[in-house]
Amino acid sequence: MNKLPQITLAFWVMKICATTLGETAGDLLSMTLNVGYAVSSLILISVFVLTLVTQLMSKTYKPVLYWIVILSTSTAGTTMSDFMDRTLGLGYATGSMILIAILLGIFAAWRLSGDSLNVTKVQTFRGEMFYWMAILFSNTLGTALGDYLADDSGLGFAGGALLIGSTIAVVVLLKYFTKISSVVLFWVAFVLTRPFGATLGDFLTKPHEKGGLDFGTVGSSLVLAGILVVLIAGASYAQNRFGKRQVAELT
Repeated sequence: MNKLPQITLAFWVMKICATTLGETAGDLLSMTLNVGYAVSSLILISVFVLTLVTQLMSKTYKPVLYWIVILSTSTAGTTMSDFMDRTLGLGYATGSMILIAILLGIFAAWRLSGDSLNVTKVQTFRGEMFYWMAILFSNTLGTALGDYLADDSGLGFAGGALLIGSTIAVVVLLKYFTKISSVVLFWVAFVLTRPFGATLGDFLTKPHEKGGLDFGTVGSSLVLAGILVVLIAGASYAQNRFGKRQVAELT
């Protein structure tokens, strides 16, 4: 049984919300609370492993659990990227290139394993492991790309978010008006929504003199968490209704 959600507009809204929250929450832990990138990465990777094990042990799709894992990959990805780019001094461009290589390696291994990269057909333990590894590193890559656009490219936070948002719109058009593989377009969109969330998160939290709205990491995280909770509750309600309807049809 497929333990992953259907790819709908609601999925993408929740994905952007979760990745934006991952950016603000990751910065809250590593910067506002001054825990540091290395320690924050260890804490958040541990949370990711714990939530992932729970997800892998689950037999059915559970919206709350699924989105908690997504959120944990997003927060872990934020601090992992910052550790590579800032603590190790690799820089955003070099860090992004390394992460692109890692992500391509995951996709290559996934393809060679014989499991489908189509997320609607992930029904094996091995396929699900590849799925979550791809998500973790796509979120890490997205953070590095978002920081590069916001800090090194000269676009700023708002400009970076606008560029990525426009690119996502192009991917949507390609989905409906070309014959490009839906699997390829899904993963392109999945990667792009992370830097969109990263730049949007920075735009919300950074001070006015840096081009942000200065809502702070605490305020932004609380607002985004509230929105995500409402969306997850709606997804859980819809999933419960779907499950009851299936049971009624079988009986």
